[in-house]
Amino acid sequence: MRTYRLELDLQLFSQEKTEQATPKKRDEARKKGQIARSADLPGTLIMMFTFLSFIMLGGFYKQHILMLFGNLFEDWLLMELTTGNVMTFFTDITLELLFILAPIFGVAFIIAILGNVVQFGFLLTGEPLKMKFNKINPINGFKQIFSMRTVVEFLKSVLKLLIIGILVFSAIWKEWDRILVLASLPIQQIFTFTAGLTVTLGIQIGAVLAVLALADFFYQRFEHNKSLKMSKQDIKDEYKKSEGDPIIKGRIRERQRRMALQRMMQEVPKADVVITNPTHFAIALKYDATKMEAPKIIAKGMDHVALRIKEIAKENGVVTMENKPLARALYERAEIGDVIPADLFQAVAEVLAYVYKMKGRVKSS
Repeated sequence: MRTYRLELDLQLFSQEKTEQATPKKRDEARKKGQIARSADLPGTLIMMFTFLSFIMLGGFYKQHILMLFGNLFEDWLLMELTTGNVMTFFTDITLELLFILAPIFGVAFIIAILGNVVQFGFLLTGEPLKMKFNKINPINGFKQIFSMRTVVEFLKSVLKLLIIGILVFSAIWKEWDRILVLASLPIQQIFTFTAGLTVTLGIQIGAVLAVLALADFFYQRFEHNKSLKMSKQDIKDEYKKSEGDPIIKGRIRERQRRMALQRMMQEVPKADVVITNPTHFAIALKYDATKMEAPKIIAKGMDHVALRIKEIAKENGVVTMENKPLARALYERAEIGDVIPADLFQAVAEVLAYVYKMKGRVKSS
């Protein structure tokens, strides 16, 4: 009973998601569009940099706004509209508005791209756009409504409204005396004061919200890493899927080894000589002066493989010679299919000469 409970506990422990996600799982999640990002960060950066552009391009905006309203009050209100000039009138207004809005659109477009690239790099995927029925599942919908993420988002919204309210109240309170006398000031001073207060408020609110969005990004990354965590069993299953089952791979390697050993044994009868240790090593050599520059090793082995090589050599009439130093040197310094090392040419040549001499005596007898 205790053993069963222990096995059950170990199984449950292996299913706990305590391990960091593997690179493979992170790549798969990224391809599916599952990334750590804050939706607030691009918006707050757009807001802050847009108001900063009002300061940097103040002369440009002033020139075109004055041109727009100057033409409106000086020329267009007194102009007699006809079918011939109405298109020109609307074209001029449209062009002036485009000149005024173009920098805003440009800043918003660039910052929107940078705000996302900074978070997760370049990513183009259509996976989130695919139709999935679990997205319209009411049970999943209720779970999301009453989830911890929803609570965090609600608290974030309340905090942002509170901060914006405090900043607006503080800015108006500081300038309250000037606001009270605005009605007695010229139009240009009213416009300058209002524009300055608006830009200052916009930059302050954008900066504070950017800090909150940055904190939200780190929170989203924490939640994303947490959601990707894997159990020990998940990691094992992924390894089996990508690398193959170790048991099956072991069987394949064993089968390949047996096939290679079988092919090697089929070459032993073609050998000119088998040099032995005598029991630990066996190396089969072949030399054909018309095709080879030097003798070549066609089979080698130790212990039971060496014993099998000697048995096959004996069955097929291949000469076996005992030479302990030469056998060990050939086994350690050359592989199957290699020619013998140059410094062993003399020793092997003497062995082959002796073998050929023996074969000549047998033929003559």
